[in-house]
Amino acid sequence: MSQQAKKYLITSALPYANGPIHFGHLAGAYLSADVYNRHQRMKGNETLFICGSDEHGVAIMLNAKKAGEDYQSYVNKWHEEHKEVLSRYGVEFDFFGQTSAQYHEEEVVQWFHELNEKGLIGTKDGQQLFCNDCENHLPDRFVEGGCYECGYENARGDECPNCGELIDSVKLKDPVCKICGSQNIKEVTVTQYYLLLSKFHGEFRKWFEQKKGDWRKTVWPYVDSLTKESLHDRAITRDLDWGIDVPLPGTEGKKLYVWFDAPIGYVSNTKEALKQKGSQEDYRKDWWQNEDVELVNFIGKDNIIFHTIIFPAMSLASGMAKACNDVPANQFLNLEGKQFSKSTGHYVDSLGAMDEFGQNALRYYLLSILPESTDSSFSWEQFQAKVNNELANNIGNFLNRCLKFTQKNWPEGMPASYYQGFVGSEEATSISEDIQKINDYLDQKQFKKGMEQVMSLGQKANNYFSDRAPWALIKEDKDKAGTVLAHSALYALCLGVALRPFLPELSSSILGHFEKRVTPEAERSIYKGELDILDELFKDGHKLEEKVEALVPKITDDQIKARLEELSNLG
Repeated sequence: MSQQAKKYLITSALPYANGPIHFGHLAGAYLSADVYNRHQRMKGNETLFICGSDEHGVAIMLNAKKAGEDYQSYVNKWHEEHKEVLSRYGVEFDFFGQTSAQYHEEEVVQWFHELNEKGLIGTKDGQQLFCNDCENHLPDRFVEGGCYECGYENARGDECPNCGELIDSVKLKDPVCKICGSQNIKEVTVTQYYLLLSKFHGEFRKWFEQKKGDWRKTVWPYVDSLTKESLHDRAITRDLDWGIDVPLPGTEGKKLYVWFDAPIGYVSNTKEALKQKGSQEDYRKDWWQNEDVELVNFIGKDNIIFHTIIFPAMSLASGMAKACNDVPANQFLNLEGKQFSKSTGHYVDSLGAMDEFGQNALRYYLLSILPESTDSSFSWEQFQAKVNNELANNIGNFLNRCLKFTQKNWPEGMPASYYQGFVGSEEATSISEDIQKINDYLDQKQFKKGMEQVMSLGQKANNYFSDRAPWALIKEDKDKAGTVLAHSALYALCLGVALRPFLPELSSSILGHFEKRVTPEAERSIYKGELDILDELFKDGHKLEEKVEALVPKITDDQIKARLEELSNLG
């Protein structure tokens, strides 16, 4: 894939406004996207980072009814909570919209008309269940029953949670209406509108086959196996009372279904983002239809079909947008080896965890266990070990000792002579090489390896400081000790810059000790591994103005014990 593009349109899967965002979601689609966005901006590229709530569909309708809330109030509540969680974890979108907004409906209707006029939408009759007691159609999650493949008793009308089979709801055994609990159910014939993907198979394959070698090995072969022979037509309407109306005469009571309208949210949210910031750019011409823009969709593996088959086909067939350049889908993150489940209590409250442990610790551990190629698992004991042994002992301890010792012994500041000689040294060359490797890993969307490389740089900084023991050297030669400390501070500065995409809060804390002399332009140069600028930055020496505080608190045994007991008691 070309890395020449100077504009990047980066999206994360729209979180469904039907429940809390947990660690699995954060590791699946949001943290890696945020790192990539920050990385591109540090390189000087222009980015738009777009997301928003996915707010239609049967599951939302059912749970809003259970909660006794109207649909709009229900999704608004989850929208606000999602915004807060993502913000607290340092995920900084340019815009976070809502698919229930009027601007989104206007965009979806345009897409529908374009696809319809090009012959990619048509009607088909099909069978559906209908509740005689509450007189509701029962598509998807409005009905449950026995799975006809594995026998699981609580299969949903769209999918069996036990075996993963995509369910034909009329085949469910002993179906039950999820609205009123009745089993007085009959089968009726309904007419729905379909996206006629089968007509677009050749064009889709021509585009898709060009992605071989670029997309992750967990993505391309899977999509290839699903689409090699044909594409299947998919119903895009339902008989519901929540969603976007089908924009055709004689379709009263029919709504465009959630999977059709949700991905268009990336486009509608881009339009609204540009509008709200007063940009003169056109959201289509300058972004969504611009071949010089790199379009990257970050998702979890449960969204692969929608983002690699359906939405690209919709985009290409309608001409409303270019298809994605890359879809770096992550696998699943479990909790202590088991799936996250709020209903059973095997779950972690994301905001509660943030209140207790802070952004640095949680982002670090989650990034270190990203399920990039295989499923992974969050472990409280491993969380404690990695944060304490790596982030606190390695980086936090180095920064604390280096900066405190400097501030204590040179309260009026260090002379420029102490900083000289670092640029061009073996240490500076090594730092530059490490930073280049970090850049390369992030360009390739290998975020775990990028984080590991940053930690390797931190270990080198720690070793440089410890091996030269300035606390002992100062007793014999204060100038030599000063040079060691000044060079250690330059290590710290470079480390702070390298951490910027991964741990922005810790990075800002480190760079706060140098902020009066390190401009954004200087940061960008250091981030590229161009360290000659350090001579210019420290030509007048440097004084540490801010009080040096411990940057990475350790996690106690009692904290972890309480978390494990909580899981044991509730799970």
